[in-house]
Amino acid sequence: MSRTWVTPGGVHPPENKHQSVTQPIGQLPIPEKLIIPLSQHIGAPAIPCVEMGQQVLKGQVIAQAAGMVSIPMHAPSSGTISAIEHRPIAHASGMLAPCIEITTDGADTWIEHEGISDYEHISPRKLIEMIGNAGISGMGGAGFPSAVKLNPGRQRPIDTLIVNATECEPYITADDSAIRERAGEIVEGIKILSAILDHPHHIMIGIEDNKPEAIEALAPHVEGTGISVVVFPTKYPSGGEKQLIYILTGRELPAGKLPADEGMVCINIGTTYAIKRAVIDGEPLISRVTTVTGDAVGTPRNYDTLIGTPVRHLLEHNQFNEQAGGRVVMGGPMMGFTLPSADVPIVKTTNCILAPSYAEIPDDEPAQPCIRCGMCAEACPVSLLPQQLFWYAQAQEHDRLEAHNLFDCIECGACSYVCPSNIPLVQYYRAAKGEIRQAREEKVKSDHARDRFEFHKERIEQAEREKEAKRAARREATQQAKADHAAAANGSAVPSAAPSTPATAAPAGAVPSSSAADIIAAAQARAAAKQASPEDQRAKLERTIASAEQRLKMAEEKLAEAINDDSGKQDKLSAAVENTRQKLEQSKSKLAELAE
Repeated sequence: MSRTWVTPGGVHPPENKHQSVTQPIGQLPIPEKLIIPLSQHIGAPAIPCVEMGQQVLKGQVIAQAAGMVSIPMHAPSSGTISAIEHRPIAHASGMLAPCIEITTDGADTWIEHEGISDYEHISPRKLIEMIGNAGISGMGGAGFPSAVKLNPGRQRPIDTLIVNATECEPYITADDSAIRERAGEIVEGIKILSAILDHPHHIMIGIEDNKPEAIEALAPHVEGTGISVVVFPTKYPSGGEKQLIYILTGRELPAGKLPADEGMVCINIGTTYAIKRAVIDGEPLISRVTTVTGDAVGTPRNYDTLIGTPVRHLLEHNQFNEQAGGRVVMGGPMMGFTLPSADVPIVKTTNCILAPSYAEIPDDEPAQPCIRCGMCAEACPVSLLPQQLFWYAQAQEHDRLEAHNLFDCIECGACSYVCPSNIPLVQYYRAAKGEIRQAREEKVKSDHARDRFEFHKERIEQAEREKEAKRAARREATQQAKADHAAAANGSAVPSAAPSTPATAAPAGAVPSSSAADIIAAAQARAAAKQASPEDQRAKLERTIASAEQRLKMAEEKLAEAINDDSGKQDKLSAAVENTRQKLEQSKSKLAELAE
């Protein structure tokens, strides 16, 4: 038995998992239409590479990755591109986002594809490229692109690989069912990850003790592989990344740090299976196991669901009773959110569609004033102070929120679950985080605008300083030229005299003094310096000749067009042609003289 550590806080809500694991993973009929959002991951949305009316095959790329932190999208089934537009997506606000709609043809025809079985002899960079091209992102959390997480270009080597099979949310059994039926493929995916990460010393599958069938299914496949199946007591939210790392290693992840900074990588069990399919089978991520459960559906079950399947399609094939339930939740009851419409599509992070009855999850009761009981602080798995965070969020005191580590909150909902006053604490924290992020973005934009303004202002001032320096130089040169001219004139008329001796008339033919000669020589040198070199003069004359020839040609064409014009225009054009021809001849003569 491997040692485990106990995290602070946490709660034990009713699990309600047995309903959806009584049957094996099912298959749904192919929907008539599939709606594929272009942003199913953290990072830039993918860019469409198909057109309206285009025929596509299953697995074909329909949108390219838009940068390093982005992933491509693939057609989940064969059909025709019927729309590329903004549609409602899986979000609590019902926001619109760019999507591609495919009208399926029912044939489900694959593109040609093949994987590699001898991955041990493939470079990690090539394997990561295959994972990125398959469009794989984290399937248990925020959807971080897996190719970026696994990128070996890091400063510290990875010594610990953790596979998250916790699935601590009530109702959800997608990972549990996948392990029961696909344990061998999941372990193969872990071996691929190990090869990419240069075979870490510690490889652990973290799983709660409420999944005995899954634990039993893994046992024969991990024997002799160096992979440990670590079982620990069930408690919500043990599936959080920081919580699981502490449970399995006893190491706390510092605030603002990623697991890779501490030599660890944490991967969801569903992502591991998708990586196996991408490398060995050559298949992109176009489907996932999704739990459909709740008392308002007739047949709670797990389904291998195509990405882009409308939620309504799942509910209709599970005898959804709309009268029995008041809401449809994407995700679990703790961290999920109520869908504004059942027409939104399944995405890569959708692990559950929950249709509870009114008895299971009653409508929200009005929030009451905080009674300062402290139960929220006891339940917090991150050891924050939810009560203070709530007050600061209400007052929009962002500095205090950050000082109390608001961004360490994993939004697990444990504080809201235990609150006797029914205060939706997590909603306040989410809103406050959004406001802080927006304020940061606005500050960045403001700083950028200020820097641009100051740079522009400095550039104008520098230009003015340069202009003033040129004007001063011209004034000085003019004054000096006048002084030189006057000195030269005086030097030719009168002899130079010492400062202490009055000037007297110079005899005819007198030679200027040495100082006057120096002044004249300096003036002549400046004049010579201002003259262009022969090469520059020749280039200038050549440009002038080329321009004159062009003008002459245009003038002759206009004259030819006006040959029958009796309005006097012909005379003017003739004069213009002659004038241009004369200027051209003058320029050619100057060029010839310069050549001599």
